[in-house]
Amino acid sequence: MKFTGPWLTDPRTARLFDAIESTGHQAFFVGGVVRNAALGVPVSDIDLATDARPEIVSNAAENAGLRVVPTGIDHGTVTVVVDGLAHEVTTFRRDVETDGRRAVVAFTDQLEADAARRDFTMNALYANREGQVIDTVGGLADLEARRVRFVGDAEARVAEDYLRILRFFRFHAWYGEPSGGIDSEGLAAVSAGADGLDALPAERVGYEMLRLLAAPDPAPALASMAQTGILARVLPGASADVLTRLVHFEGSAEPDAIRRLTALGGQEAESRFRLSRQDAKRLASLREAIGSATGPAELAWRAGKDMAWDVVRLRAAIFETLPLPDVADQIKLGASATFPVSAADLMPEFKGPALGAELSALEDRWIASGFQLTRDALLSRG
Repeated sequence: MKFTGPWLTDPRTARLFDAIESTGHQAFFVGGVVRNAALGVPVSDIDLATDARPEIVSNAAENAGLRVVPTGIDHGTVTVVVDGLAHEVTTFRRDVETDGRRAVVAFTDQLEADAARRDFTMNALYANREGQVIDTVGGLADLEARRVRFVGDAEARVAEDYLRILRFFRFHAWYGEPSGGIDSEGLAAVSAGADGLDALPAERVGYEMLRLLAAPDPAPALASMAQTGILARVLPGASADVLTRLVHFEGSAEPDAIRRLTALGGQEAESRFRLSRQDAKRLASLREAIGSATGPAELAWRAGKDMAWDVVRLRAAIFETLPLPDVADQIKLGASATFPVSAADLMPEFKGPALGAELSALEDRWIASGFQLTRDALLSRG
């Protein structure tokens, strides 16, 4: 099978292929770039695999005037930047020793050996610079069927790197066919290896979970996680049921991982997923707003229309109630409202704490009026 696309014809990538091939070695597109091109979805990262050792790749690239960054040279990876376009180039490898978190690798000249150590068949697809696909593990058939399947023995792949448990569900959320179900052998393997999750760093768990939650519809994958007990292990107290309802209420809204994490609930998501300060703050704000009596118009005025819509949808999913028919109008009203009174309007009669209290009281009156009271009406003492 052969594919075409900008990933094949970019002259910057062609320069890198020329540099590697000038040494007598071969280079291939690999992994996500081939998978996404086959699916007709955008390609974000360009990964190459080669039978050339890292030092050969580095020397060839530098001799061609390309910038080389030794991002993972101990594991055979260098990043080659060509006119601003980054390519990760990794030498064919085979695993010598694994402990569930890290692998000791040895370089190899065999593409088949490199493919055999990868996680899923759809990620073990290679293509030459002309776009001719090389598939040694049945990845094309799995990709066509939207079936996420481990390469070779599923339990062995999981035992090599326990993060693959979460990747299995993430890839199912992004690339799997929900109506076809989840691969039974893979599901059994991740269930059997679940204890290995306890040793994974929080940053890596959080990275995988947030990417899973950002999928168009992560609910089926998370339901499978819940059924196996893996969801409760990584986020105790989480509920996939609420998320399923949230996805329904989201409609055409862009997927948002933190909104969906709020729907999942659970304990200590901030630390278990090592959220950034910004994400942790937003998660806390959403949780607080859901349980408050603040209406959508006030929410939109105080925190913006996006926050208001998030809370409306989350409340609908959590409390299993439909949003009010005029909710869109309420949010639009609040988002466009401008409080007509300023501190200067109350000075010098009010100062210090008294000034703040009076402003707050007037603000409450204005909101209660549906944002209708004018400046003169609010300042009137009558």
